[in-house]
Amino acid sequence: MHAATAADDELEISIVMPCLNEAETLPACIEEALAAIRACGVGGEVIVADNGSTDGSREIAVAAGARVVDVAERGYGNALIGGIHGARSKFVMMGDADGSYDFGELAKFLDRLRRGADLVMGCRFPRGGGTIEPGAMPWKHRWIGNPVLSGVGKIFFRSPVDDFHCGLRAFRREAILQLKLRCSGMEFASEMVVKSAAAHLKMDQVPVTLRPDGRSRPPHLNSWRDGWRHLKFLLLFSPKWLFFYPGVVMFTAGLVGMGALVPGPVRLGAVSFDTNTMLLCATSMIVGFQAIFFALFTQAFSIHIGLRYPDPRFRKLYEKASVEWGAVVGSIVLFAGVGMFIFAFLDWQRADFGPLSYADSLRLVIPAVTAMTIGVQTVLCGFVFGTIGLIDGELNNQGSPDQFGAPGS
Repeated sequence: MHAATAADDELEISIVMPCLNEAETLPACIEEALAAIRACGVGGEVIVADNGSTDGSREIAVAAGARVVDVAERGYGNALIGGIHGARSKFVMMGDADGSYDFGELAKFLDRLRRGADLVMGCRFPRGGGTIEPGAMPWKHRWIGNPVLSGVGKIFFRSPVDDFHCGLRAFRREAILQLKLRCSGMEFASEMVVKSAAAHLKMDQVPVTLRPDGRSRPPHLNSWRDGWRHLKFLLLFSPKWLFFYPGVVMFTAGLVGMGALVPGPVRLGAVSFDTNTMLLCATSMIVGFQAIFFALFTQAFSIHIGLRYPDPRFRKLYEKASVEWGAVVGSIVLFAGVGMFIFAFLDWQRADFGPLSYADSLRLVIPAVTAMTIGVQTVLCGFVFGTIGLIDGELNNQGSPDQFGAPGS
């Protein structure tokens, strides 16, 4: 038996609240949510996703008219995933059970969902029309954490929302379930937005009001730990920004510097750049090349395990003769390095294997060793992508593994 304003097959909205010992504020939140459903005149239910409360929250929720879904695995994300799976409606609104969000704003979310949005985010900040009441958000969250993380998310994933971490949001249940969300902690909030953007879901936002936390105890949120987890997720889910772009910059800078120094020292005013700088350029090229490879490997591996939707264009990189291309290109670079090394060796032979000019010998040896290193790495990278492509080919012959989202990259 559960509380709902209509039969299960007529439910349009489920309001899901994650809960871990929220007895102090839970009754008022449930009452506010049920009142919002009645005010909208829709069939709905309130679900409390209980994460192992020991303060009677479970019993309080049932008495207040909510349906309780028990979620054994601890964590904000786990609780919400359990509640979303337990919902029986077309749309789901999620919000914290601490009194900080006004569930009476349900109508705005429903309106955008009915117009076709898959995910409707609340925005607490004035730039999106939202309001933050005095004392509702610590200064480091308002002026540092949220703006930085939301800005990073908008740049990395081209998301249209201004507030990545607003806990009050609503969505089409079917669309979000297809994303196969898996983050267990607070970074679940970022994962939902990032994967929605990657899957090209239709996203919208509405202004909301953030009120002071109604609890007398400290919140579950740990500012630095959870902030780092959000940032780490954004970086790991964007190999282009974490690996590829820095790698391209490092490789290009090293290549340009190396090319400028091969003929001889370069002077800029009173500063002279020579073989020591050349060695630094070689290191930049090698590390940059590795970063580019890590970006491609991370992308391929993410597709392979179903973390991101497969991009047909990218699949060609590791499914279509990647071993052959890696072997050919890598061998050309490797033999070029060997050729330069042989030339340096012949120089030494002409000196009867005696002492050489330190700078002149390194001017050949450093590019030679760099080219040989990158050549070998290229050959090995081709085999890595070939291995992933081989595994995926076997899986495709047996039936494609589950992927998430709608067509896109």
